[in-house]
Amino acid sequence: MDDMQVKRLIVMRHAKAGELPGGPDEERALRSRGRRDATAAGEWLRLRGLIPDLVLCSAARRARQTWQHVSAELGAAISVSHDRSLYHADAGELLAIVRQTPPVLATLMYVGHNPAAAELAAALTGADQDFPASAIAVIELRGPWAEADAGQGELAASWTPQHADRPAEGMPG
Repeated sequence: MDDMQVKRLIVMRHAKAGELPGGPDEERALRSRGRRDATAAGEWLRLRGLIPDLVLCSAARRARQTWQHVSAELGAAISVSHDRSLYHADAGELLAIVRQTPPVLATLMYVGHNPAAAELAAALTGADQDFPASAIAVIELRGPWAEADAGQGELAASWTPQHADRPAEGMPG
């Protein structure tokens, strides 16, 4: 397959958030650990040249804050869409959204929630993996976005805060 057809999907679960007793779940904010982890995730992406062309971000406060800290490290103006429907989306709905990505975009990033984030990564790669807060899966897809489907992706790299101090140990990319 033509290398020009390789698309990259970066799936990220929002960073660690605090509780909001009596408040709506969508308004939970990042903890200090979450802010640190999101910043580290942004640095990891930047150092590997993984800069998205477009970001689809849940409108939940913790996801927006995660993207804010990640994007501050990327050093590029990146188009972002904060979408309320991503808060409740399941993996199938996320895949349908990925398929609608304009063909000219090479790298798409999703910042959202579990279980959808982990299930989307698992569906595309055919492999389950641990997906804690701030986790990132970089998935390469061969062919156009419109044809993305289960089992067609390859896990090119992954990151979790637990492996941040050991970047070469067991972590591709």
